[in-house]
Amino acid sequence: MASRFQARSTKLIAALAAVPLVLGLASCASGDGGSADDVVKIGVVGKGDPQWDAFEKAADEAGIDIELVDFSDYAQPNPATTEGELDLNQFQHIVYLADYNVSAGQDLTPIGSTAIYPLGLYSTKVDDVADIEKGDTVAVPNDASNQARALLVLQSAGLVELKSGGTIFSDLADIDEENSKVKVTALEASLTPTSLPDVAAAIINNDYVADAGLSFEDAIAQDDPSDPNALPYVNIFATRAEDADNETYLKLVEIFQTDPDVQAGLLEASGDTAVPLEVSVADLQDSLAKVEADTEEAKG
Repeated sequence: MASRFQARSTKLIAALAAVPLVLGLASCASGDGGSADDVVKIGVVGKGDPQWDAFEKAADEAGIDIELVDFSDYAQPNPATTEGELDLNQFQHIVYLADYNVSAGQDLTPIGSTAIYPLGLYSTKVDDVADIEKGDTVAVPNDASNQARALLVLQSAGLVELKSGGTIFSDLADIDEENSKVKVTALEASLTPTSLPDVAAAIINNDYVADAGLSFEDAIAQDDPSDPNALPYVNIFATRAEDADNETYLKLVEIFQTDPDVQAGLLEASGDTAVPLEVSVADLQDSLAKVEADTEEAKG
């Protein structure tokens, strides 16, 4: 990966992000350091993960009052941030954010990195990719960014062949069905785990692995976290562009990246699969701009 950003792992990196809000979002955000009641509201997927309890404690010790607002899938944190119902969110990678910004005409921006997570293929029917039979069906997430990445995992595993060779914009239409071993169906990301009884295997985003009664070690295939083209898949804190220099928000990013209990919780939640890292904000924003430009071109 480009030498301009610094990872705490010695490995180069690769990797995240619709059901209504679990909690109501009462107050609107102000641009000068938090919401109207001085509580920084942060949208997450998987509030029960151990890093968040540690993060709340560390933020409190730093004198920052935060409220974690939990979502059960990826569709709503970005709109809630755009509308000022959240101050920050942390659930997605750059590719997902770029697709949202282009599709919605918005300007959310990354202000810090967290980690990259390998994306895995899981099955309750077979223990090895080689045991998946020709003509079997495999499920993948239906959102554009995660679907493309899922198809690249399937191609690496020898289950599909992509006409383009595979890009961050690949979709089901890019599958060369004649030369692919399996059929692929796309489902909302939170439903891929529940599809396991009905398909040979499914790509399951990390947020839903434990909920499916699986462990990360159960993956029968996954992508490579040392891929040098990984920067677009780094997970990020995001906020509105007007708040990108907010000192309180940047302090929260620093706490997440450096607090040992937060980092330990992050690794625990991912089954030690996460690759924690610190990427400069400039590099994150440069990557977002490039992916947004590519996304606009791909959407025509």
